[in-house]
Amino acid sequence: MVAEILGVGTELLLGDIANTNAQFMSKVLAGLGISVYGHTAVGDNAARLTAALEYAFGKADMVVACGGLGPTQDDITKEVSAAYFGKEMVLHEPSWQAVQRRFGGRVLPENAVRNAMVPAGSIILPNNHGSAPGICIEENGKILILLPGPPSELEPMFMEYAVPFLRKKTVLAFISRTLKIVGLGESRVETILQDLIAAQTNPTIAPYAKLTEVALRITAAAPTDEAAHELIAPVATEIYQRIGPHIYGEDNDSMAKIILDSLEKSGQTLAIAESCTGGLLTSAFVDIPGSSKNLLEGVVTYSNNAKTARLGIDEDLLRTHGAVSPQVAAAMAEGIAKTSGAAIGISTTGIAGPDGGTDEKPIGLVYIGLHIAGKPTQTKELRTIGGRNEIRIRAVVSAMDMLRLAMEEQQSAL
Repeated sequence: MVAEILGVGTELLLGDIANTNAQFMSKVLAGLGISVYGHTAVGDNAARLTAALEYAFGKADMVVACGGLGPTQDDITKEVSAAYFGKEMVLHEPSWQAVQRRFGGRVLPENAVRNAMVPAGSIILPNNHGSAPGICIEENGKILILLPGPPSELEPMFMEYAVPFLRKKTVLAFISRTLKIVGLGESRVETILQDLIAAQTNPTIAPYAKLTEVALRITAAAPTDEAAHELIAPVATEIYQRIGPHIYGEDNDSMAKIILDSLEKSGQTLAIAESCTGGLLTSAFVDIPGSSKNLLEGVVTYSNNAKTARLGIDEDLLRTHGAVSPQVAAAMAEGIAKTSGAAIGISTTGIAGPDGGTDEKPIGLVYIGLHIAGKPTQTKELRTIGGRNEIRIRAVVSAMDMLRLAMEEQQSAL
């Protein structure tokens, strides 16, 4: 089955909102074995929307249109779709009752009934998070699925109601397993796995480069989910043997969560001292619910005075080596561990730009310090390129990876 995704709404064309629905839909449809051949955005205009439907169905078996199902005059997706298939609009009584329940006895706006008007003979997808139901029209070998625009309504509706419907239309199960790689670029990953990629049939192997990592997606097609997983397993095992420690997780894993889990397992605590990253490293951990169990504190000691006053760094060390140096990175890590009482201290100091670089210490130079109680303090030099935020983000990921590997080594030694 081939699909097209159609985003409806003038706000998409004006750039007022990003079309995140297309990204979500593409990922889910790929997992169902449905190929998405194109994304289109069209404004709230009947003639243009009709033309967009004609164009999409000229290439695809199925079109998923997102947006324009509400009660206002510019919400025209249902009416245009009904006209496209030669259907009348009728009141869907269960949907109308759901709208009334949602208003909880309050006086309904006159146009509220438009939420419950649907093309005759269509399949209704209940909206448990909003007022307008989703709609599925299946006719003459074509499928049109209409979904509400807000992601908070679209995503659960599609997963709960549309996916089961579409699973009945596909013969094979398509399963993907994504390995998340840090510390190697896309070209290097492809070189290491060149023979596997060249010989791929089922499953397939596809690397995707991101700012700080490479996602390696392994996808298999089989009659059942279990059979697809069995096809993926030996390929994943071979990749682990070749790339090893550079794979930090899979699918929805985050490095921060993996580190926090390791800290909890070992009973250790962490404190962070940041300079060039300005709180981004601490924020990565704070984003994880429950991080306070093992993350004691994070401080931004941006100036030399702050490094001295808060972390106890000797002024002579700063004068001799400069704030951006392995010596100061080590002292920052040791200082935050000592003053916070944490078992582990980690630090970042560097030059993120756009100014401040020299021939000796260029923009993109970052030092990371890592102190673990009972072990010699480690430092790592990072030389990277890009804009200010890119350098800071890369520094954060490099620091987390340094900590992850140290904790894995610590646990393997137990």
